[in-house]
Amino acid sequence: MTDETRSETTGPGRRAMLLGGAGAVGSVLLGTRLSFAQPTRPTVVQAAASGTAKSVHLAGTDGWVSMPAGSPPDLPFFPDSLAPSPFDTYVFGFRDVTAMATAQEVAAVRGKAQISAPMLAFDEGDDVTIKLSNLGLLMRPDLFDGHTLHWHGFVNAIPLFDGVPELSLAVPIGRDLSYFYRPHDAGTYMYHCHFEDVEHVQMGMTGMVFVRPKQNGTRVGNVPTGVRLAYAYNDGDGSTRYDREFAFMITELWSAAHYRDAHIQVSDWTDYAPSFWLLNGRGYPDTIAPNGDPQVTAGGRLQYQPISSLITCNVGETVLLRLSNLGYQNHPLTLDNVDMQVIAKDASLLRGRDGSTNYQVTNTVDVGPGESRDVLVTPRQPGEYLLYDRNYAYLGNGGGPGWGGMMTVLRVGAAGTYAPQTQPNT
Repeated sequence: MTDETRSETTGPGRRAMLLGGAGAVGSVLLGTRLSFAQPTRPTVVQAAASGTAKSVHLAGTDGWVSMPAGSPPDLPFFPDSLAPSPFDTYVFGFRDVTAMATAQEVAAVRGKAQISAPMLAFDEGDDVTIKLSNLGLLMRPDLFDGHTLHWHGFVNAIPLFDGVPELSLAVPIGRDLSYFYRPHDAGTYMYHCHFEDVEHVQMGMTGMVFVRPKQNGTRVGNVPTGVRLAYAYNDGDGSTRYDREFAFMITELWSAAHYRDAHIQVSDWTDYAPSFWLLNGRGYPDTIAPNGDPQVTAGGRLQYQPISSLITCNVGETVLLRLSNLGYQNHPLTLDNVDMQVIAKDASLLRGRDGSTNYQVTNTVDVGPGESRDVLVTPRQPGEYLLYDRNYAYLGNGGGPGWGGMMTVLRVGAAGTYAPQTQPNT
């Protein structure tokens, strides 16, 4: 079935209290339409579905990932001397274990964390169950950290499932908890672990949530025939329709903090000084490498950073860019020579009470910590265009020479160059 035919604020945590650290602001695709024609890619989490009831199973653990090749050493912090080849950086993260049939299969994921976390996508009105299993930390058996799921920016009337441990529940090591949601508002959200959130968010427990509008699959306004009937919001006039979508989890990585967590040391978070700036858990040029598969044995250095940030489209197609920032710094993203139309901020459509649109056309979109933006672009000429952080200090890898960091590429082909998109970030 295609789209067309379908008619927080907490008190200081344990480490923060000891070290005087500040609180954090804070967050592949769970396809609930099941409308993808091609086989499921490893970056897509498929929900077990029955009508509007959707379920998924995530596991929280630790593991190892790789920053871009050629990044200069910053000893002893980077590369980490404990890291197994071909990895160099210790992380916490979530993994999708929905398709695993036995507890033994789920347990085998321990020590194989993924960054960024699997992206989740639901439809308005879905009854969503997300089971979270805490597998513990393989490198830190001395720690008893719980894990939670907090949907950042999501309107949730049930505190029990909000994921803030002081007000709800945290999942202890070796235990499970099922979260229940019924999303009513379309938009781009984030999720992250809210247990010791300063640390767990920095260590990699961040992901994205899409809520798709009821308007999908219907023709509204002046939308022509023969196009994909996918919309970012219930706009009523077709103004948020798109042909392709690409999502970006914006974060920074402080090598010293990751090293200290692996080596049983503590960090003073007031000294926060990132070493790497990441899109979907990768720094350029890894951002434009293909999607990976965390399930494949010996899947390479990007095995546990499976989500590509390469953007592809044909001339004249409209591309939806979903931008979410769960780092601790502001990031102004610029797209050279292609106008960007900001249609929503923090999952709210830019529309006045009288129904007038307040969309903003710009070449730079500023995304602050804990914020999201929905942006439409329609390239008119074939070629390659850079999407990058306008702060050039964030365009390097560990202070090394050459381009790196928070940058990716928009590749625009002539009509027919790219087949219709069946999944985001492909």
